[in-house]
Amino acid sequence: MGIKISREEENRLRKELEKRTDAEAARIRRYLSMPDLSRTPGNPLNELVQRILAMPDFKDFDVIDVPEIMDTHIAFDLFDFPLDHPARSRSDTYYVDDEHILRTHTTVMWYYYLKDESVKRRMDKGEAVGAFSYGKVYRKDEIDNRHMNVFHQIDGWYLAPKEKEALDKEDLQKALSNIAVAAFGPQVKYRFNPDTFPYTHPSIEMEIDKGGQWLEVGGAGIVKGSVLKTFGVDPDKWNGWAFGPGLERFAMISMELPDIRLLWSNDERIKKQLVLGQKYKEVSKYPASVRDISFIVKKGFIPNNYFDLVRDIAKDLVEQVSLIDTYENDEKLGKGNVSYAYRITYRSVERTLTNDEVSALHRKIEEATRQEYQARIR
Repeated sequence: MGIKISREEENRLRKELEKRTDAEAARIRRYLSMPDLSRTPGNPLNELVQRILAMPDFKDFDVIDVPEIMDTHIAFDLFDFPLDHPARSRSDTYYVDDEHILRTHTTVMWYYYLKDESVKRRMDKGEAVGAFSYGKVYRKDEIDNRHMNVFHQIDGWYLAPKEKEALDKEDLQKALSNIAVAAFGPQVKYRFNPDTFPYTHPSIEMEIDKGGQWLEVGGAGIVKGSVLKTFGVDPDKWNGWAFGPGLERFAMISMELPDIRLLWSNDERIKKQLVLGQKYKEVSKYPASVRDISFIVKKGFIPNNYFDLVRDIAKDLVEQVSLIDTYENDEKLGKGNVSYAYRITYRSVERTLTNDEVSALHRKIEEATRQEYQARIR
């Protein structure tokens, strides 16, 4: 069954964003407008989702579509994130206002799923229930060929009465192995290790063997009784498992993709090669152009925010941004000031960038750095 949650509050918040003229609102609007690759036909992330949903063990699971902007209470408090957890920080999460964020994980679907009247009725009858939710999530992150601040997750969970099913690690392993087979085929080799998540215990992570190298691809866990209780489910009567892997991780390993930006490319030479299980062959390794930028700012500067500024200007033409130096000296820099130096690698996955084009981009980044952070370029 498909369940679609009302977007009334999200639409109101989007309208408020449209009225704002600050840089943070502009970038949030841009991230929200990016396509959802897990729902884009022909994209390997969409193919991966369809394979997972088609697994026999998941045939009776519901699919729920939840908002992308939500209350911090839903995203953090209900899932046992402590007040000092890094995910709550503005350096890690995009805040639309003081109480609303861009969703950082699709696990938030638990809250919405358990409020659905048809789900309540089934649970009142003692029926087991399960659901999937997938789509874009947003986290401030560094820039390199493996990470983007906008990426995709798929969350699955299953709840059953304890008197009918006592769920344990074997159930977790079975759920994850289904995902591995969907992504890599029945010949895939995998293993499991203990792990830790805020809202599950015990928890495990799965690694798959790719060319003799063990690579972590996703985790799962038994839903904490305290979390079930928060959602109004009696933990003495119910138990459940859950997982929530990133789709890009599976796709990049499956196709041996060298750069996450390839998944977003509109170049037909690239798109036709993006087939799960087929090793990607580079159209061409276009040359990189490297520029350094060094500037002095007041203490309190947040590096993750600077990555966003670079994304604002260079968009998908930047391959990597590395912090290469920080320096404090009140005598030389002035009291309360810090010097930062970054190395920016410009490279397109589709064409060769000209020197003039890169220089123009870099000048724009320098000017934006001056304006947004009242920085002095060194």
